[in-house]
Amino acid sequence: MSSKLLDMTEEEARERILSAAEELYYRKGYAAVGMDELRAASGVSLRRLYALFPAKADIVTAVLARKHGEWESGLTGAVVDAGADPRDRLLAVYGYLEDWFCSDGFRGCAFINAFGELGGTNPEVAEIVREHKASFQRYMTGLVTDAGAPASLAAQLSILAEGAQSTAAISGDSSVAVQARDAAEVLIDTAVRQPPAFS
Repeated sequence: MSSKLLDMTEEEARERILSAAEELYYRKGYAAVGMDELRAASGVSLRRLYALFPAKADIVTAVLARKHGEWESGLTGAVVDAGADPRDRLLAVYGYLEDWFCSDGFRGCAFINAFGELGGTNPEVAEIVREHKASFQRYMTGLVTDAGAPASLAAQLSILAEGAQSTAAISGDSSVAVQARDAAEVLIDTAVRQPPAFS
């Protein structure tokens, strides 16, 4: 082993492990990737790998936490870049999805994938996935409220985004995001035009 690998700090070793795990899990699935493959891909010794992550479940949860941060950062950036108009900010969500769907190696939502593989047997993973999806819906609720639409619109727009992720992963067709955006425009315009209900 090279002295460079031996001189790696704990943070560097952790980053190498999580980067390798994120790529391997997303490409091959969580169950298909063993610790030996992860050791080889990361260049971190098995001993050090287990010292940092005593169980595979610890790596999975750390990878999902990392993916959550990446998702929130990317989504927020796209919305901010859309400008001040609340309608444009809502529609920017679907532009962000389209860019993601067009990226190399897109294989769907890592959280849906994790839930499909591990959600039934790993309650911690199931809870992480549920919280990730709930966080997205809370974010959409804020955008919807800023647009002057009823909060119920957030659930509808979230379902469109979630459905687009699954459909694009299965079909390999990035235009699904454009179709979801078109449907979102109809829902947003209808909700914003709708007069308030009187009780």
